[in-house]
Amino acid sequence: MTATDPADLSATELLAGYRDGTLSPVEATEAVLRRIDRMDPVVNAYCLLDAERALAAARESEARWSRGEPAGAVDGVPTSIKDILLTAGWPTLRGSRTVDPDQPWTVDGPGVARLREQHAVLVGKTTTPELAWKGVTDSPLTGVTANPWNPSRTAGGSSGGGAAAVAAGMGPLTVGTDGGGSVRIPASFCGVVAHKPSYGRVPHFPASPFGALAHVGPMARTVADTALLLGVLSGPDFRDASALPPDPSVLRVEPECGVAGLRVAFSPTLGFAAVDPEVAALVARAAEVFVALGAHVEQADPGFVDPVEDFHVLWFAGAAKSTEHLTPEQRTLLDPGLAEICEQGARFSAMEYLGAGAERMALGTSMGTFHQRYDLLLTPTMPLPAFEAGREVPTGSAARRWTSWTPFTYPFNMTQQPAASVPCGWTSEGLPVGLQVVGPRFADALVLAACAAFEQARPWRDQRPPLPAAAA
Repeated sequence: MTATDPADLSATELLAGYRDGTLSPVEATEAVLRRIDRMDPVVNAYCLLDAERALAAARESEARWSRGEPAGAVDGVPTSIKDILLTAGWPTLRGSRTVDPDQPWTVDGPGVARLREQHAVLVGKTTTPELAWKGVTDSPLTGVTANPWNPSRTAGGSSGGGAAAVAAGMGPLTVGTDGGGSVRIPASFCGVVAHKPSYGRVPHFPASPFGALAHVGPMARTVADTALLLGVLSGPDFRDASALPPDPSVLRVEPECGVAGLRVAFSPTLGFAAVDPEVAALVARAAEVFVALGAHVEQADPGFVDPVEDFHVLWFAGAAKSTEHLTPEQRTLLDPGLAEICEQGARFSAMEYLGAGAERMALGTSMGTFHQRYDLLLTPTMPLPAFEAGREVPTGSAARRWTSWTPFTYPFNMTQQPAASVPCGWTSEGLPVGLQVVGPRFADALVLAACAAFEQARPWRDQRPPLPAAAA
């Protein structure tokens, strides 16, 4: 382990090193800070870095480990937080020039509170598009976040800063949010693992204006790390009235749980999506791995039509709600695309909003019926590899909104199901492609176990983005 840069180790490997004394939390944190110095000027993943506080926490962790008294599941593991989640002592600006940083910041959101209780080393906050409104990560406040595999390409979003950080070794764990694909989109583009839990699995406070679409989820380089982080984040918190009871089974996810005997549907297009041929081929080969692992796989679409218009009603209305307090002068500071959907969202009637909610419930019922026949659903996470950074849609697209190229993600925010993205290959240009694994509501452990079995059969962790040539 000492021959490897600690910045390239997973959280579980770091913890093993702390346990056997071959590595310390201080060494790991210093390595992550060095990697941030080297990589962040290239990708712009961090909007706040607190090296002094991180090193102080690492020294405290090191003392506990040296006494044989670690005090948490992630004691001493460098971790970052998306700048949407409240973090005491740090401003939460949400990628917006309309948020005043000069105010008391004394509250931790539930996930952050659980990380502190488990003594993670909080390194800093990662970038987000303004108010996490779109599937790429750029904002008027922090600029463009790039993809570490090719900095001319987008990292995806809205948790793009966290995904880029994990992919580049700038901390093995990160916490993101997902209202329409926001951990899965950047995980697919950046070649990392992300899990959107069942709604309520991870408590959320304050309540999101996007309502039941909004989830908090873990991102990491490996499935084991993702499960470890989910176990921490899903601890109870009284502030979220919709939170589920903790599920200890997510902490026992092992590849040996396997997929043998499972009934698995493979839907290459969901019946309505256009998919890049290279992505389609990689995902089809990933589905064949499940066959080799003993699952009963058949090609089957869930049978619903694209719910994008109903999603837009719910999403745009939520955006309008989140900005209703702004003055006309403040509105001029907004990302123009965000301002546009806020204006559109404010025009929806209560009947239109309730109608979209009814369609969301019907979609959930439809998927519940589908999972009476199939244990899991496999799809591409994204229909295309990462495109140009700094754009909401790819060059040449006739569409205006990010939902035009994310057809596989937002449906499962509407249904509240668990859905994970795992790397399943790289394109001829060296860009990652993700496989999405979707399970019935509350079956988070099953989804992660399937991902772990796939990871063991098709390991990806040794493939890493290149470090900047000037610093090599």
